[in-house]
Amino acid sequence: MYREVTLLLLVGLVAWAYQAIQPPPPKICGSPDGPPITASRIKLRDGRHLAYKEHGVSKDMAKHKLIFVHGFSSCRHDEPFVTQLSPKVVEELGIYSVSFDKPGYGESDPHPNRTMKSLALDIEELADQLGLGSKFYLVGYSMGGHAVWSCLKYIPHRLAGATLMAPVVNYWWPGLPANLSKQAYSLMLPQDQWALRVAHHMPFLVYWWNTQKLFPASAVIHRRPENFSPQDLQILQKIAHRQHHKAVATQQGVFESLHRDMRIGFGKWEFDPLDLDNPFPNNEGSVHLWMGDEDRLVPVILQRYIAERLPWIKYIEVAGAGHLFAYADGMSEAIVRALLSGHNK
Repeated sequence: MYREVTLLLLVGLVAWAYQAIQPPPPKICGSPDGPPITASRIKLRDGRHLAYKEHGVSKDMAKHKLIFVHGFSSCRHDEPFVTQLSPKVVEELGIYSVSFDKPGYGESDPHPNRTMKSLALDIEELADQLGLGSKFYLVGYSMGGHAVWSCLKYIPHRLAGATLMAPVVNYWWPGLPANLSKQAYSLMLPQDQWALRVAHHMPFLVYWWNTQKLFPASAVIHRRPENFSPQDLQILQKIAHRQHHKAVATQQGVFESLHRDMRIGFGKWEFDPLDLDNPFPNNEGSVHLWMGDEDRLVPVILQRYIAERLPWIKYIEVAGAGHLFAYADGMSEAIVRALLSGHNK
């Protein structure tokens, strides 16, 4: 009798644990219980939809065409470059930009089998369906930097140039020295260290870890002020009107947006960015990496090492800048001009 009761309790505990770690199904846009479809969308080859938003001059009039990849807990509305340029500068540069919701974010369908490569191919298909031509510029901000690395790996022939803005680094890239990764990792808040450990070593627990109440979950998800520099805190007031975009970003559910990003971004990658070759050996384009030296979300010491390992990257470090410096006055124009000219001015 005792053994039977113990077995039943054990089975019940396992069943409860299994249910606890299972995320709820996403609320697909356009479904009966999902958000309405309000964005322009393309239908990809596999049947998924990708939502996008256009900025700047029209495609037909554009001299330069750019695709922007948003970061963590953001969406297609969070394009901080062309949208911040004056109309005069937009016309002078003849620049067109399209931002899109990554799979599971905003109004783009989730992709449960998303990989680094699949996102690069989504970007390529977006460019083709919108008629952006054989080559386009690419900018990735924060977690959007992962898409830039992926495109540099899988579709470098489609890029006219690329910019990594405060790109989030995977601490487990094989090419990073262990002591440097450990040093950079220790700079994060303890709860963020644990959130990334779970994402890397036990990805099946990411949903449970970030929704349970027993231990502190990711401080990045909850936007703890300790993760922002003095400049960031000032910029947050400036862009307060954008805060409602987070609700748009996660409207289909946090698992297929935030948690999927964490599982892929900090999981085991299919390649090591530090092994990449120069995509522009004949100087027909350039890759830029912009970084603030007071960024509290992405340790600057890792970016400095990456720039040393990949000397074909043009590294620009901004003094006194945090993670959100793209929104600082004048920065968007400097970043865009540098990308389009192929070198930093």
